[in-house]
Amino acid sequence: MMAAIWAAREGGEVSLYEKNEKLGKKLFITGKGRCNLTNACETEELFASIVSNEKFLYSALYSFGNDMTMQFFEQLGLPIKVERGNRVFPVSDHSSDVIRVLEQELKRLHVMVHLKTPVGRLLVSSDAETDDADGKRTADEEMQHINEKRTARTGKQRIYGIQTQSGEKVMADRVILATGGVSYPLTGSTGDGHRMAERTGHPVTGLYPALVPFQVKEEWCRRLQGLSLRNVRLTVRDGKKVLFQEFGEMLFTHYGVSGPLILSASSILTKRLQEKDTCFVMECDLKPALSPEQLDKRLLREFEENRKKHFKNVIPALFPAKLVPVMPELSGIDGELCAGEISAKQRRALGELIKHLPMTITGTRDFDEAIVTQGGVAVRAVNPSTMESKLVEGLFFAGELLDVDALTGGFNLQIAWSTAYLAGNAAAQ
Repeated sequence: MMAAIWAAREGGEVSLYEKNEKLGKKLFITGKGRCNLTNACETEELFASIVSNEKFLYSALYSFGNDMTMQFFEQLGLPIKVERGNRVFPVSDHSSDVIRVLEQELKRLHVMVHLKTPVGRLLVSSDAETDDADGKRTADEEMQHINEKRTARTGKQRIYGIQTQSGEKVMADRVILATGGVSYPLTGSTGDGHRMAERTGHPVTGLYPALVPFQVKEEWCRRLQGLSLRNVRLTVRDGKKVLFQEFGEMLFTHYGVSGPLILSASSILTKRLQEKDTCFVMECDLKPALSPEQLDKRLLREFEENRKKHFKNVIPALFPAKLVPVMPELSGIDGELCAGEISAKQRRALGELIKHLPMTITGTRDFDEAIVTQGGVAVRAVNPSTMESKLVEGLFFAGELLDVDALTGGFNLQIAWSTAYLAGNAAAQ
C-alpha cells in the first residue's frame, strides 16, 4: 500500500494485486491490534535496533525516517501518540484506522486495487522466448521483443509484467514486489515473493522465525504460566561472550517464555539456535536495581525481622505470588526452615539465584507465532538507493521480503515504510 501510494504520487499508473479478500491483513494484527507504526527515537537508536543489514538501509531510513512516517500518517488524517519506549500508535489504538487512511489515499490517487488475485510469477524478458515457442504469443509481443533486444544489449533481464495464478498476463513497465516474509502465514505471508524472486535469479538467504517466543527446558517455568515480570534484566551468553543483555518485561507461558525482552533476544539468537542445533542459558536478574551487596543486606534484614517465621512465609515480600513456591525449590532452602536459621551461605546462594535465575533455551516457536521473518531476498542483489533489482531491470523490492529485520518496537514497520517509499518513487520515476 505504501509503495503504491508513493508511485502514484509520482505520477505512475498503479495497479495493486492482493491475494487476500482485503488489504492489510497482517498490518491489522501488528502491535496486538493497535499497530505500532514506528518508533520516535533518535536516528542512532533507530539504526542500533536493526538486526540484519543495517548499512543497506542507510538510504531508505535517511530518505524516509520515523519523523516523515509520523508526518505522513498525520497528513492522511490519522492522529498518533507516543508511548513508553517511544513506540508510536494511532490515538484510537485501532490498526484498522491505519489501514483505512491508506485505503482512502489509494482511492484518492486512483490506484486500481485487485483483491483475491494472487500472482503466480513475474514476467521477465528471458521468459519471452519460451512464451513465444509454445504458440501463445499475446497482443503485447512487441513489448516482449523490445525487452529481449534490451536484454541482449545490456546483459540484464527486464521486467515486463506479471502473471496471475489464474493465468492472466498483465503488462507493466515496473513491478514492485512487496509480499512480506513467511511469518503469520494465515495472513497470506506464505513465501510467494521469495519463490518469484528466486525464479528470476535472486538469491534468497535462509529464513528463520524472529521476534518469536522461546521454548525452555525447565519444568518449573511452565508452572509460572501467566506470570509477567517487569523491570528485570535478561542476559544470554555463549560461554563468556554476552550475546544479549537488556532491561524490560518478560512473560512465562505453557511452553517457555515470551514478552518484549524475549522477542528482542530471539532476533539475536534464532539463527544460532537453528544453525548450531544447540542450547543457550539465559539468566534473569529479578532485582536489577540492587547490587549483590545491597541485595544481601535486604535479605539479611528480612530474615532478621522475621526470625521466627518459616522461610516460605517470608519470601512473599520478595517475589510475586507465583514465584513463592518455586524459589525455595530452586534455592535448596527448606520452606519450613525458620528465617533465623538460614545460614549466611544459604542467604548468599539465594541472592545469587535472584540475580542469575537460569533458564535453558532449547529453541524458538515456529513462524506461526513469529512477528517477522529473518532472512529473505539477499540485499547484495538490490540497489540500496532505489530498491531496484541489480539483476532484473524494472523490478523493485520492499519490506519484509528483503533480508532485513529489527528489534520489536515499531522498527520493522519503519523498515517497511522506508523501503516502500524508495521503491515507489524510483519505480514511478
